[in-house]
Amino acid sequence: MVNILVVDDDKNTRKLIRAVLERENYTVFTENDGEAALARLDTVHVDLIVLDVMMPKLDGYGFTETLRAAGNNVPILMVSAKMLPDDRHKGFIVGTDDYITKPIDEKEMILRIRALLRRARINSERKIEIGDVTLDYDALTVTGHGEVQELPQKEFLLLYKLLSYPGKIFTRLQLLDEIWGMETDSGWETVTVHIGRLRKRFEGWEEFSIESVRGLGYKGVRHK
Repeated sequence: MVNILVVDDDKNTRKLIRAVLERENYTVFTENDGEAALARLDTVHVDLIVLDVMMPKLDGYGFTETLRAAGNNVPILMVSAKMLPDDRHKGFIVGTDDYITKPIDEKEMILRIRALLRRARINSERKIEIGDVTLDYDALTVTGHGEVQELPQKEFLLLYKLLSYPGKIFTRLQLLDEIWGMETDSGWETVTVHIGRLRKRFEGWEEFSIESVRGLGYKGVRHK
């Protein structure tokens, strides 16, 4: 059972989100401000938080900052009527995982919650399963088709990154900075070379693929 904490000072919004989440068979707890939400976290296990920004006592930014400073990495979906880029940037800077604006699109909210929960599971288990294929982060292995392949570290991290966020486009520079580090002397061509090796290594594997997005970069695609 997945437990979700909804924190919003508007009673009608809390009721709406609770009803939508309970239709999806989530267990829902609600609080009306950040201080009460912090107290609730001392008494129940929560898998995800849907968090309003503008609240009395402790707003969404302060709540998130407090939680992250304490080492709590529970996924947070921040909800706000504020739509300016600076508002979203501030949310990500203090530690939110995703952002959705009011009025809430119920379907989009559910899709974002599912994505956050999937990523949280991947991070905790350090494994990705796609059909009968398993990527094991700790062993740097890809298991499937009756074989176990132990990949060079950079190749594995590149594949793991792309398949952790299926459909998300990453530029070559983004991948270079994240996998090789911002201080690397390698150029973006290194990413292209490693992508080519991965494609050759897993040629004919129908479970996933790495696709080029012209003028932008690459994305991982799951077919199972």
